[in-house]
Amino acid sequence: MVERHEVRLSGSGGQGMLLAGIILAEAAILADKNAVQSQSYGPEARGGASRSEVVISNTDIDYPKVTQPEIFMALTQEAYNKYHHDLGPNALLVVDESLSLTDDLPEKSRVVRVPIIESATETLKRPIVANIVALGVLVGASSIVEHEFIEKAVLNRVPRGTEELNRRALDLGFQLAAGAVGGNK
Repeated sequence: MVERHEVRLSGSGGQGMLLAGIILAEAAILADKNAVQSQSYGPEARGGASRSEVVISNTDIDYPKVTQPEIFMALTQEAYNKYHHDLGPNALLVVDESLSLTDDLPEKSRVVRVPIIESATETLKRPIVANIVALGVLVGASSIVEHEFIEKAVLNRVPRGTEELNRRALDLGFQLAAGAVGGNK
């Protein structure tokens, strides 16, 4: 059976959503799946809405674009407003708790709203790892890849000397996902 998963990660330029998409694609490849990653950001690069999209499949990927994301992550209101418009049925939304959600979500969508940015800032004292916390929440809530593969991909991609901080950020994301109550809009 063909399994194709479309994921959109969004936030503000500089929050690391492009790196998060690359890491997610690498984790899928480590899990022996096919993956393709693409990215988009406005001319302002830092501060404007940006997105990274990942297609993961157990077979060849004939069309590398995301058309109806089944998993959508947003860290900022601007990114949510700009990129949530074409969600697939039964979509999983992983959003920072500070966001206001609109009423036009697919009927059976599931929302995981957790303090991603606050947790990176307050618990880890490093807002720069919010993207890794967010990846932990996304993987913990969706099981799109196994924890071992996302951890290995994170450790492959983060700067030397930051491995332990990023491992803690990923674990914090798993914990947030485990404690989240889905379905609250």
